[in-house]
Amino acid sequence: MRTGPGRLALVAVAGAIVAAAGCTEFSYISKTYVGLQPQVVTIGCNDPYEIYDQRQQRKVLIVSNHLREVTGCGLEGRDPALTRRRRFSEAAATYLRETARETCTIVGETVFTDLQTEFVYSCAEPIEKPGTKVPRLPGRY
Repeated sequence: MRTGPGRLALVAVAGAIVAAAGCTEFSYISKTYVGLQPQVVTIGCNDPYEIYDQRQQRKVLIVSNHLREVTGCGLEGRDPALTRRRRFSEAAATYLRETARETCTIVGETVFTDLQTEFVYSCAEPIEKPGTKVPRLPGRY
């Protein structure tokens, strides 16, 4: 197969678009969740997920790790992608329950990578003012 300047330019443009999309996601995550202490919630057979909660925007970022996504309990060698949405949604709902926000419901989801998914939630209660002391998961940092 011959590659001419036009084909190389197309490949370069496609690569730049893909790289820019990844940078945009990284930039968004960095700006939205910078400075937040992660909390850990466990689901299923004690699979832990890191949670970054942006309470004023009512968004949570659920973060898994590569090892868990390959060898996590309950996968039994199956493709983790088949259960990822359910597991990440369960982690978000569990986190909201454990932080005394039973009235909150998940209203949106954005998958950034196989390891990072953001959920938007809605609550009946008003948004807390910045600096308000809020419940944190017991025994967690």
